Amino acid sequence: MSDYLKIFLVGMPGSGKSTLGRPLAEALLLPFVDQDKEIERRAGKTVQAIFAEDGEAYFRLLESEVLKHWASTDMNFVMATGGGAPCFHDGMAVINVAGISVFLDVPVEELLSRTATDKGRPLLQAEDLAEKKVKLTALYDRRQTCYAQAQIALKEPTLPALQQAIDTRLRK
Repeated sequence: MSDYLKIFLVGMPGSGKSTLGRPLAEALLLPFVDQDKEIERRAGKTVQAIFAEDGEAYFRLLESEVLKHWASTDMNFVMATGGGAPCFHDGMAVINVAGISVFLDVPVEELLSRTATDKGRPLLQAEDLAEKKVKLTALYDRRQTCYAQAQIALKEPTLPALQQAIDTRLRK
């Protein structure tokens, strides 16, 4: 692990990476990095536009470049990774070498509730909630092996639980 405090929040779309990451960063007096926003800044277009115009493979390359860039910086930060970032191009290995990985493990039913009206997630586009649930479940199942490599796993995470897990990890 690097000499810098780098906390990477990983998990499914809707798991709370950004929602919990911002206040965690604030509490730790660290910058907050939203990986998807960094990708959009680099590409000059939205994640949705990248998927639509350039395809998922190109998006995953950009995602990997952004992850590797931040992982190698001489900075402390809390990052909300993209849901797939740990699962492509050795992302979880990059994360685990650079800092602390925290899997925010939220049940599919809760993820569905949180993303039900969200139209901005390309992999979760669906005609109705039933189709979205099928897509979420399949994505969750495919990514579990990757997410299981995180150094910390929190079931149904909250900010206090996240802070406690980070504090415990730092004392080791």
